[in-house]
Amino acid sequence: MALQNAQIPVAIHLHDLPEALLLQIFASMEPTRARNSASLVCRRWRDLERRTRSSLSLRGNPFTTPYPPFPFPRFPSLSSLDLSNLSPWGRVPSHTPLLAGPTLPISFPAVTDLTLYSRDPAALISLTHHWPSLRRLKLVRWHNRPSGADVGSDLSPLFQNCEEIEELDLSEFYCWTEDVTEAVSRHALVARNLTGLDLMLANATDGFRASELISISEACPNLRRLSAPCAFNPRYIDFINDATLLRIATNCPHLTTLHLVDTTPITLNNNPGPANNLQENNPSTITPTGLESLFSSLPFLTDFSLDLSHPILEAGPALESLGQRRASLIKTLKLGNFQGVCKGKWLHLDGVSVCGGLESLCLKNCGDVSDGSLAAIARGCTRLSKFELIGCDLVTEFGIQKLALGLRRTLKEFCVSRCGLVSAPALIKALKPLRGRLERLHLDGVWTQPEAKKMNVLERQSDVGEHDMLDENNDLNGLCEPRSKRSRHRYEEDVELSFGDTTTVNGECSQWHYQSWDNLRELSLWLPAGEFLSPLLEIGLDDCPNMSSIIIKVEGNCRAKPDPHTFGMNFLSIFPNLSKMKLDLGEAIGYVFTAPFGQMDLSLWERFYLHGIGELLSLQELDYWPPQDREVNQRTLSLPAAGLIQGCYNLRKLFIHGTAHEHFMRFFLQMMHLRDVQLREDYYPAPEDDMSTEMRDESCRRFELALNNRRVLD
Repeated sequence: MALQNAQIPVAIHLHDLPEALLLQIFASMEPTRARNSASLVCRRWRDLERRTRSSLSLRGNPFTTPYPPFPFPRFPSLSSLDLSNLSPWGRVPSHTPLLAGPTLPISFPAVTDLTLYSRDPAALISLTHHWPSLRRLKLVRWHNRPSGADVGSDLSPLFQNCEEIEELDLSEFYCWTEDVTEAVSRHALVARNLTGLDLMLANATDGFRASELISISEACPNLRRLSAPCAFNPRYIDFINDATLLRIATNCPHLTTLHLVDTTPITLNNNPGPANNLQENNPSTITPTGLESLFSSLPFLTDFSLDLSHPILEAGPALESLGQRRASLIKTLKLGNFQGVCKGKWLHLDGVSVCGGLESLCLKNCGDVSDGSLAAIARGCTRLSKFELIGCDLVTEFGIQKLALGLRRTLKEFCVSRCGLVSAPALIKALKPLRGRLERLHLDGVWTQPEAKKMNVLERQSDVGEHDMLDENNDLNGLCEPRSKRSRHRYEEDVELSFGDTTTVNGECSQWHYQSWDNLRELSLWLPAGEFLSPLLEIGLDDCPNMSSIIIKVEGNCRAKPDPHTFGMNFLSIFPNLSKMKLDLGEAIGYVFTAPFGQMDLSLWERFYLHGIGELLSLQELDYWPPQDREVNQRTLSLPAAGLIQGCYNLRKLFIHGTAHEHFMRFFLQMMHLRDVQLREDYYPAPEDDMSTEMRDESCRRFELALNNRRVLD
């Protein structure tokens, strides 16, 4: 009997598992490349992968023969389909067989979430007719509205054919505010089913007026999520005030997410007198009393964002009422141009620090937020995992150190931008307690700081009792805890900080030894035009072993001659796992064509920024925004940029957010690992008709055909 048991074969292959178990295994696979590789093993695995795939983004040229491949695969369980990136990007006509024919509805019968680039209503009419059960739709358009189109014609096909629509996303769709109001009012029965509206229209310079928002809220009483650009400026007719917000809350009492952004630039009184330029003389149309009424009318509110161009004075009591009534419900707050958010006097918790259940907080242009305010927020908001500080000129690195010490157990994402007293070296030094915990970090490339101005601010804060020099072992979370618990936490933290905090250099103990940023996955940088990247490694960000993504945004005037030295892109080769990069030069302004005498065109600046990018051997995905010339509305890839990008040997995906010449694009065919290339003109206004020497529809087809006919090594 034992001999018979010993002869039982044990060579069981994964392919022999029951189909129900294999379906569960395939459904748990998330990386797209892993799913694609598994589908190539055998026909059975290919069919299982198609049956379990839930989302798909189609790219490629519909005019390429054969496209779609015949027979087109069928995905019976796929619910999310993205058609916004078909090539040529933004220029696929609606009469294409792929969009107008029955191929997509047959291959994707269960689609309920659709993303579509819609230059005219024809494609929307065809697809919504085939998928009447759509529940979520995102429209993308960076081109101008069709000339002569009726008001609301872009959205009417959706409400006519999809009566079960629940969410509509227009955050990247250029249209007029009247189009949305007219379409929603005309189809009131379908609009009643809407639970989510994202109306952050592309290039929204004119926000929704009070009557338009009230009309939308009356037609959509079941809304739970609403985002919209608004006209809060009292100089406008029909501006939004306290009464408007209260009407919205009354019409939509189930709102859980409310995001309102003022589209007016932050400008004060036009009178040049010094008294008229004070923020106190330019108050917002929204008052603290109105905010209290709004919060009391929305019992389910968990995510609130109000970004204004005029200040709300003494907003602290309104925020205290929000925290005291539903401290456990409110999770996300973004406050723009709020004054009195948190005064931070001694140990008293006030303002936003009362909201103890907050997980994400953004303070933007809050002029009176100080170091004491950050200390109070650290004591009161002990669950914060994301914190953003933008345009707060009274904050110094000492306040950030207080915040880091108090939230060292929870904070994972941190952003400091346009804070005049905080330089990059000081910020990195203040974030020492968070180095092993942060996953995302944003900082400005300001490598020096004005010491005189900072000392004046510190003296002023010391006079009012808001600033005290903390040592690195001060526990802000423990100030409100029992003594026994406070002692235990301090002991645990001392043990935790005792490893790796000090090191011996030349026989001396170095207190500020740079710990490793083990959990940092993404780094975001803002740099003024002409600034170098090399100081990034000198301030303590040289040890990020797991960082996989970096975002670099450059802004400023590039009409002068660039520095003969290079930007320092090759310094990023010290990060071994850096695989994704977003290099945004879209706000770098210069001359794209022949520059005037004594000026330099943008090609030299592209050489300055891209020199050394070929040394990043681990880079696999690059999003690149070329610099622009606003006078001719042109963002185009130059010859030096094409040659330098060609040096990225291991690059697999390349997305250029602009235009390019066809012979420049041919350089990329020599990159053996490159698999996906696309030109995306996702800025307003996107060029209607490209010049004859740039990439046209036929040029894109030739390039993509040559790219796809190459043999990919892996």
